[in-house]
Amino acid sequence: MTAGSHDITIEQGATFRLSLIWREPTVNEVAGDPIDLTGYTARMQVRRKHTSDTTILSLTSAGGDITLGGAAGTIVVVATAAATAAIDTDNKTLSAVYDLELINGSTVTRLLEGSVTITPEVTR
Repeated sequence: MTAGSHDITIEQGATFRLSLIWREPTVNEVAGDPIDLTGYTARMQVRRKHTSDTTILSLTSAGGDITLGGAAGTIVVVATAAATAAIDTDNKTLSAVYDLELINGSTVTRLLEGSVTITPEVTR
């Protein structure tokens, strides 16, 4: 399976939320059944570039930032307003990259990846 591509925008100082359902592949234009995420964990990181050692934002299911919906296949990623306010944008729009991985035992699946635009907060 190849990761899906989806670009996101994070507004500094605002709550960020991404909701999706992981499904079996679509067949004849009919969406597949949700994949059961029971027993899975998840992680998502945002970095300036793929090769950057420093993370701008790191979210995990263990930390409560990512909620997995078991048999429903739902995934909800939330970065609190405090977490996004802590991103140093140097008062200008910041470009970055991210990916979202699901882990089941020793199997890691990169589900989603893309570009991130982080816009600076005006009202503080």
